[in-house]
Amino acid sequence: MNSAAFNLSGRVAVVVGGTSGIGRALALGLARAGADVVATGRRAEEVSGVALEIDKLRGTAKRTLRVTADVRDRASLQQLLEQTLATFDKVDILVNSAGKTKRTPTLDVTDEEWADIMETNLTGTLRACQVFGRHMLERGYGRIVNIASLGSFVALHEVAAYCASKAAVASLTKSLAVEWGSRGVLVNAIAPGVFRTALNQNLLDGTDRGREFLLRTPLKRFGNIEELTAACLFLASEASSFVNGEIMTVDGGFLASGVNQ
Repeated sequence: MNSAAFNLSGRVAVVVGGTSGIGRALALGLARAGADVVATGRRAEEVSGVALEIDKLRGTAKRTLRVTADVRDRASLQQLLEQTLATFDKVDILVNSAGKTKRTPTLDVTDEEWADIMETNLTGTLRACQVFGRHMLERGYGRIVNIASLGSFVALHEVAAYCASKAAVASLTKSLAVEWGSRGVLVNAIAPGVFRTALNQNLLDGTDRGREFLLRTPLKRFGNIEELTAACLFLASEASSFVNGEIMTVDGGFLASGVNQ
């Protein structure tokens, strides 16, 4: 395949949850590949920080915006779309990376905690897909990349709400792929393995849980979030023109792992 298929020059990408961790790495990766990238989140100072980094890549990424948005608030997502369209006229790529988790024994998970995690991880992803997907369907073109998880496939101890939400994100991804693929909008997801971020560092650093993750990962290390960029670029580009409804796992072999010693 011609390497030009991976070039995102002329494309406009919005990364929801793009101000930290995995989302930030993906936003910068899309910018380096030539896209104009709007990385958004709830905190204005973090949005400005990522925008400044994108500004420094002007050799490849021409422009960005500083717009806050919250996946729990449909109006803020609609405003994000409208401001992006006012500047760039279109949105080609949507990455849904907003997420949260909390470790709690399942018997002790309150209705409020369960609902809060579902609202961000699952319903927030749905909202963003609806708001931006409508625009993409009207244009007859779009690439949506959701962020799933190992928890989409296997249970992780005492994060039942998170795993349930991410299993649902994988299912939602497939449902939208079936509905929208024939209309030019491809919907896929990335399921990261164990990547140390601010979201999970307290669960991994110096803990039995972290050591077990390393034991079960054949590469014997946590991933570097930049190692997710290639998967995102593939799914966001013309190189993936016949890929739809897939959950691409980038996990160092974790899901393939059985006995490791």
